Amino acid sequence: MAESTYFVTGYPGFIGKRLVRALYERRAGSKLYMLVQQKFESQAREEIARFVSGDSGRITILTGDVVDMHLGLSSAEYRTLTETVTDIFHLAAIYYLGVDKRSMRQVNVDGTANVLELAADCQTLRRFNHMSTSIVSGSRLGVIAEDELDEGQKFRSPYEESKFQAEVLVEKAKATLPVSIYRPGIVVGDSKTGEIDRFDGPYYLAILLVMSPVAVPLPLPGSAVAPLNVVPVDYVVDAMIHLAHDPRGVGKTFHLVDPNPMAARRVYQTIAEHAGKKLPPIRLSYKLADKLLQIPVLERLVREERAAVTSVNHLAIYSSCNTLELLDGTGIRCPQLTSYIERLTDYVRQYYSRKREGADEPVEDPLGESAG
Repeated sequence: MAESTYFVTGYPGFIGKRLVRALYERRAGSKLYMLVQQKFESQAREEIARFVSGDSGRITILTGDVVDMHLGLSSAEYRTLTETVTDIFHLAAIYYLGVDKRSMRQVNVDGTANVLELAADCQTLRRFNHMSTSIVSGSRLGVIAEDELDEGQKFRSPYEESKFQAEVLVEKAKATLPVSIYRPGIVVGDSKTGEIDRFDGPYYLAILLVMSPVAVPLPLPGSAVAPLNVVPVDYVVDAMIHLAHDPRGVGKTFHLVDPNPMAARRVYQTIAEHAGKKLPPIRLSYKLADKLLQIPVLERLVREERAAVTSVNHLAIYSSCNTLELLDGTGIRCPQLTSYIERLTDYVRQYYSRKREGADEPVEDPLGESAG
């Protein structure tokens, strides 16, 4: 394969920083351009310094924003990209559910349109890789195939709706661009080290419900029999890189999910057992749980984790035939949660322990009485 030049948005985000490092280390001779918002530039440079010694001509930070025309780049910078970029990884997105709907759409939908415009201008583009999410399926239940998108579903949050709308744009672009779409499940920490720098959504809820010093862990709403489809970040990065360079991946959508997910209740029980706690035997209705999460002690959960509570009873099963077919024989597979869940919980416990030991003031526990 000819030398590659990558353009990555969403740096230095949770997945983006791991993707860039992997591309730099594994794709010898490649060049990388990262679009970084000005407020994250120093953080981006610190992250690059972790794996690049000295001044490397292979990696370049471009200050800009996906919401701006030509991504906020100078004419010269934009022209350089259109003349040299062979592969685009579009990861930039807002996922915090507390963000207003307008801002969510501006970044997730309009931003995607702007990056697609760059892709259309690139003279040597081999692949446009778009990071979506499995929950573009919204309210749908049952088995969901990778080639299904608009099935008349409703959406439970502006985030779901905006990511769906963005994927619609990318799907249309398949007619003229070499596109691949990735829909990961709930991306958690590294399966080998447990490292996680993102505490939100169902993962946040699962870990902290049983890790909190609150005397009695919060009961799960409903039966919690729905599969809680979590995937470690290292699997997501490994799978994306391989699929992005497989010619058979052009025009396809990939569910990056656990083919054998555990039920939400079993996940919570496993975490609780490792933490030396027991989940309450009582069960709450979803309506009661929703009201409970509005009380001041738990108000920090109101924005994102109320949606997480909904998910533990949402019976959606994501088929991953495309992913499994193209990863067959590569050794890249999603590890079972039971094989690394202790590493995740240990990392979280150590993280909060270090924060408490190093803090001049008491560290606020997300579920503690001082929360909010």
